[in-house]
Amino acid sequence: MLIIFSALAAIIPMTIYLILIWRFDKYDREPFGMVLANYLWGAVGAIFLALVGSIFLTTIISFFVKDDKSLGLVGAVAVAPFVEEITKGIFLLITVGSRKFDNITDGIVYGGAIGLGFGMTENFLYFVGNADNLGSWIAIIIIRTLFSAVMHCVSTATLGAFLGYSKFMSKGKRILFTLIGLAIAMFIHAGWNSSVSFQSTAPLGFLFLFITVLIFITVFVVSVARERKIIFNELSEEAANGIIPSTHLSILSSSVRELQGWVPESIRKDYIKSATTLAFRKMQARNSNGGSKIYYENDIDNYRRFISFLLSGTKA
Repeated sequence: MLIIFSALAAIIPMTIYLILIWRFDKYDREPFGMVLANYLWGAVGAIFLALVGSIFLTTIISFFVKDDKSLGLVGAVAVAPFVEEITKGIFLLITVGSRKFDNITDGIVYGGAIGLGFGMTENFLYFVGNADNLGSWIAIIIIRTLFSAVMHCVSTATLGAFLGYSKFMSKGKRILFTLIGLAIAMFIHAGWNSSVSFQSTAPLGFLFLFITVLIFITVFVVSVARERKIIFNELSEEAANGIIPSTHLSILSSSVRELQGWVPESIRKDYIKSATTLAFRKMQARNSNGGSKIYYENDIDNYRRFISFLLSGTKA
């Protein structure tokens, strides 16, 4: 029963967090299958590699640091942030290669998914290993669900945001921003671990994470608003050229598009998805070169034809 309750306490909150993050990306929502793949990497692959990496580095450090308490502190403040942020971020380097991954919001969603998966498995291990007393077990569940797991989400989402920001930059800039994002992710992780390692500094840790989460939410909100602006700006040309009705421009770039009545319900969802993808394909094509640019340009033509086909049935 302990394992079952610990599993439920670990899985349910992280799944709720995951769905909330995915749904908050309301204008160009990522395929849930890809989001789930990143989540599972955090829950399984990143955990396994982090365990191997931590054992390896801790063994080396133990030759120089003999005191167990000091070794544990080094492991929490230095080894864990370094190893875990790298192992979580490995899969992001694969995901960023997807043509669907094109901006800061995408990086936040995919990075956050990995962090939540990692936090889920880590929480489960902590819950099972600290169940001697019911009161302390419940306290650990609350603290790790509201803070530690959220830290994992925010730190890896930070790396993802930098990957999304630099997606279409030169190779040198992409490497630079990746390293900056990784360094900030490690800083967030180390800041939380170091502050809660001592009872006297624990309140500062909660304050630190609270401020970090506020910054994270602000960036997420601004990034989603930027997606709305991209849709409006890119589809303005399509409205001017008669691909879409001008009256649809403000609707397609706002939450009003989820309401019924402004277009036949039989085509509404396909129309929204196609118009949104068209807008982002135009942005992607403008920022790409070589084979990727050709791919995006061909996709633009395909979506224009498909939208024209959808709307042809609505004309009198």
